Amino acid sequence: MHCPNCESLTKKHGKDRKGNQRFRCLSCGKTFTTTERLEGKNLSADKIELCIKLLVEGNSVRSTERITGVHRDTVLRLLETVGERCLMLQETLVKGVKVANVEADEIWSYVGMKQKTANAQGLGDDERLGSVYTFTAIEKDSKLIVAWHLGNRTEQDALVFLEKLYAATEPTRRFQMSTDAFRGYDHTVNEVLGTKVDYGQVIKIYRASRPDEARYSPSECTGIKKKIISGNPIKEKISTSIVERQNLTMRMSMRRFTRLTNGFSKKWENLNYALALYFAYYNFCRSHKTLSEATPAMAAGVSKSIWTLKDLIGISNTN
Repeated sequence: MHCPNCESLTKKHGKDRKGNQRFRCLSCGKTFTTTERLEGKNLSADKIELCIKLLVEGNSVRSTERITGVHRDTVLRLLETVGERCLMLQETLVKGVKVANVEADEIWSYVGMKQKTANAQGLGDDERLGSVYTFTAIEKDSKLIVAWHLGNRTEQDALVFLEKLYAATEPTRRFQMSTDAFRGYDHTVNEVLGTKVDYGQVIKIYRASRPDEARYSPSECTGIKKKIISGNPIKEKISTSIVERQNLTMRMSMRRFTRLTNGFSKKWENLNYALALYFAYYNFCRSHKTLSEATPAMAAGVSKSIWTLKDLIGISNTN
């Protein structure tokens, strides 16, 4: 069990008048009960864990409601509370990480309605409605999601994303970085990361689509070119294959990212919380066979052990 204040280890510290387990931090000395940190206080710890587990394994809010019997509004309140905790974990624990080879990409989704519909209804200027993009940066060796950002595919959002990446990596350590040919990176990478990074781009070449062809995805990729942008990146290591595979994992693990369904996010805030939960679970709880069953956080030296889901969401291992 980790302290919600400083993330240090805790020990049991009796129970409150309602029988809820109390804990005391071994580092800062603060005491707390686990149930007071979560919405849906009448739910048992096991029920809360089940709700969150279903969400991180790709279930929708309504399917979680049907399986657990917990009302969808309560499920969303749990998502908000746990999502806020996971945002805090990303900022406090994934910081000053030693990285060698980082790949970055953006994955599309939408909030409320498609961008075409938003434009037709005069809502195209609302940045939290219509098409949104999730920027992700993954360390190639440890598979750690070093930084992420939910926004639009603009230079300004790329700047915010890269500032998060700068804060998450060790200040004095130089590393290689690869992205696609998104124009938002052209100036911002050097502006934010400067001499800290050796930067290269993967430029994809697509087959021209036929005039009568309607596609939901880009045309077929017929080849790629690798381009050195700044520094001295190793050309053979300029790649976005790992981060693009991570995009697939995101679509499989979050119902909100499943294409051609009505499972899309209705609110920007809920999508942000769902992403925070997913990335925290991916980094700290989910073991990888390619890492000898360790988690990305363990491989990157951020954590010493595999977290349980109850550790992640801050509830006791006993009712």
